[in-house]
Amino acid sequence: MQLDFFPSKTLTFYLAKLFIVRIAAVLVMLVLVLLMLDLLASTGDILAAEGNGQGELLIYAGLRGPQLMAQFLPYSVLLATILTLLVLNQNSEVIAMKAAGLSAHQILAPLLLTALAVSAVSFLFNERVVTRATATLKAWEASDYGVIPASDDARSNLYLTDGENVLSAASLSGTGADIVMRGVTWYRRGPDGLIVEQIRADRATFANPGWQLTDARRFTVENAGLRTVPQITVAPQVTPDQVDLTSVDPDAQSFFELSQSIDAYEEAGRSTSTLRARWWHKLSGPLSAFLMPLLGGIAAFGLARSGALFVRALIGMALGFAYFVIDNAALAMGSFGGYPPFLAAWAPFLLFLLIGETVLVRTEE
Repeated sequence: MQLDFFPSKTLTFYLAKLFIVRIAAVLVMLVLVLLMLDLLASTGDILAAEGNGQGELLIYAGLRGPQLMAQFLPYSVLLATILTLLVLNQNSEVIAMKAAGLSAHQILAPLLLTALAVSAVSFLFNERVVTRATATLKAWEASDYGVIPASDDARSNLYLTDGENVLSAASLSGTGADIVMRGVTWYRRGPDGLIVEQIRADRATFANPGWQLTDARRFTVENAGLRTVPQITVAPQVTPDQVDLTSVDPDAQSFFELSQSIDAYEEAGRSTSTLRARWWHKLSGPLSAFLMPLLGGIAAFGLARSGALFVRALIGMALGFAYFVIDNAALAMGSFGGYPPFLAAWAPFLLFLLIGETVLVRTEE
């Protein structure tokens, strides 16, 4: 039995079933509670937009839900690990398994395999659902919950310089010459650097060169005059390539889309440290679910009657939450250039993999 990494087929399926049911239950509980709190904070802003009602609240929940699921899935795996192992320990099932000759690693093996499958599903879910929901939600928020943008290529918060002037847009969609900006503002500066003119429009398209604003509102500082202009072209120095590069949002792009954005940045001679750190984290982030059974595995062992079982559960929770804190800190440092991108994304994972394995071996093997 010691030579087999997994226990018997029956026991493997039994443990995996217990684990996956608890992961789903904890995840649903966390997402529902957090989504309710998020809706309480955002409902006023959503309903403030003209024409919005219950349907828009449901749309918001549908876009925010995938984000919460992706963010808190590793937490759910950690809590499900501790709950599963506590119940097994209290029912003396762990003692029975160890008496049958199973090692600590063999007891945890079905949980690790299940967590690895959850990590794979999480990666695919992030690629196909979360990135699109994030792009749409950010663009919708940037337009003050007005017109809901298309989800395929929606982006938000553009800010570019046109010589001494400034062009900004709340949201945009499309690529290249087909880019359409919404919530556009162009600021013209004088020789002293102060803004002397402001032009706002709901929509702008590429005019080659420049960007054509339709039904623009033109405000001149000199005479405080405001007038409507049917069409006007601004920002001739801003090209579609610049817009595409500036509007890259790592959270709203899939793994392969972000790879193309990084290549474009490198061709333009721009720094890619921030994007590369987030690119690596698209792999290490979902894989963190695989790490949770190892960090929470300490809760499986120790006598339930000894009084140390609760302490072991706390240690497992502390290790898991410490990982998330250090992972976020390392990713932030990588975004600012403090760590190399690969180290920022993978160092916390490898560090806690060694810590979890060391704790397990020292206490149980």
